[in-house]
Amino acid sequence: MKRISVGLHTRPTTKWMIMTEPRRARTRTTRMAALVAVAALTTALTAQTASAKPSEACTNRNNNTYQKLLECVTVDGVRAHQAALQKIADNSNDPVYPGTRAAGTVGYDRSVDYVAGLLRKAGYQVTLDPVDVTFNFPANLRQLTPAPPDDYETGVFTGSGSGEVQGNVIPVDIDLTPTGGSTSGCEAADFAGLDFSGPSDIALVQRGTCFFGTKAYYAEQAGAEAIVIFNEGNTPERSGLIVADGTSIDEPIPGAPGPITHGIPVVGASFADGALLARPGSTAYVLVLPAETRNDYNVIAELPGRNTDNVVMAGAHLDSVIEGPGINDNGSGSAALLETALKMAKLTPENTLRFGWWAAEEQGLVGSADYVNGLSAAERDRIAMYMNYDMVGSPNDIFMVYDADESTFEAPVPVPAGSAAIEDVYESYYTKVGEPYDDTEFSGRSDYEAFINAGIPSSGLFTGAEEIKTAEQQAIWGGTAGDAFDPCYHAACDTYANVDLHALEVNSDLIAFAMLTFAYSTESVNGVPGKKVPGPAFTLPAPAGPQGTFAGEDGGLAHGSGG
Repeated sequence: MKRISVGLHTRPTTKWMIMTEPRRARTRTTRMAALVAVAALTTALTAQTASAKPSEACTNRNNNTYQKLLECVTVDGVRAHQAALQKIADNSNDPVYPGTRAAGTVGYDRSVDYVAGLLRKAGYQVTLDPVDVTFNFPANLRQLTPAPPDDYETGVFTGSGSGEVQGNVIPVDIDLTPTGGSTSGCEAADFAGLDFSGPSDIALVQRGTCFFGTKAYYAEQAGAEAIVIFNEGNTPERSGLIVADGTSIDEPIPGAPGPITHGIPVVGASFADGALLARPGSTAYVLVLPAETRNDYNVIAELPGRNTDNVVMAGAHLDSVIEGPGINDNGSGSAALLETALKMAKLTPENTLRFGWWAAEEQGLVGSADYVNGLSAAERDRIAMYMNYDMVGSPNDIFMVYDADESTFEAPVPVPAGSAAIEDVYESYYTKVGEPYDDTEFSGRSDYEAFINAGIPSSGLFTGAEEIKTAEQQAIWGGTAGDAFDPCYHAACDTYANVDLHALEVNSDLIAFAMLTFAYSTESVNGVPGKKVPGPAFTLPAPAGPQGTFAGEDGGLAHGSGG
């Protein structure tokens, strides 16, 4: 990505919601100093209500000030929801994917019941929005030759076709001594000169820089009857089994960025198994059963405001992957958003508030896309803005904000006007509490994609997935250099224990702060005048600016739709 210098934000801040201070120089902040700053801010914001026990006060009052709301939205409350989601996964007796909350499973159904039940009890107008999801059954991948035959761990990519294929394995531009940046299968030329004329040829491609769907598309166009995508192998985190979204494609493929479906089986493999499949004379067996269409639900909760034509929306995906319970991805965003909604339930906001918990994000942003595409033009126009929360408590975290102003990354997707004003609020809050932050690419690779495609201003928070933390980042945010931001990303170990409590606490407060801010005014985003948030004036500084620790990378936003 092109890297440009970070300049002073010049967009006006809504006069009704916050006052700003001039940009000031920033020095590198230690985690301990940030903890002190957060504690000081919390003390200042809760001074007015210190005489009441939080549990009693939060149950019975209108949390219409920053002081009241931030006192009530606690990390303990968020963790209670994560614990409930963990218990749902543990108790799931789904016949195909027990122990998970994946789309189409018993675990997901019970997650919907949990979230919707609490919101109804709190008084929200709750809608269960039906979504058709693709349910893939476990696949088979077996090496037949060279001897001895062996079964490999595998899974089905979203968008895969079905079928049973037994034939020659044909490697495509692979590198078994990888250093990163593989382009295996990323263009039609990679398949030129390879013989896919047989009746049962299996393309073997390596994870790398392009979308998985791109690799599958070109393999099918070349004549392959199946494709195996194995992990890149350049780091430990990119060595295990890879199974992800195969519906996204790169230009110049017609219809880019997708979604598309494929007419051939598309399955995954680890780097080690891919290397074995790449041996001369390899033959293999691939079986993908026909997928089922199942009915899941988005959970939509609405709190009417005085202005019913100016809707402030925030969302988080509720499903996990099939490998585990998904308590950081995305139990963290789902739980923080739920706790915010519950503590705002007695509010009478200026703008209408709408919260969404999305189905089947892990299948390729299915639930959010279905929701936005199902709205009329008039209903889409009512949505003033959208805020997305996908992984906000990663155990080896850094704080990141979607780079709507493109101060670090040139966005590969359109950035709706007003998005940068949402980014400013996030960044100013981090600056206020003494937390360094960085940009993450405004890529559309989470549930805000459908909203930005509809021209709705959007931004969000992120603490990292499988991207590797650098020594520079360790010096700023702590944690462990050389490990992924979330070492349990898309794995069975993404459990209740997979968390950084400090990151989760700071981001839960910020999610609540932003929702209350825009509940009263979106003037900085879309020009619609609002009102001052009740209570004492709250001063936010101008954003300190991102730390700039990413050099031409994807800003840690390594969600599963890309290679």
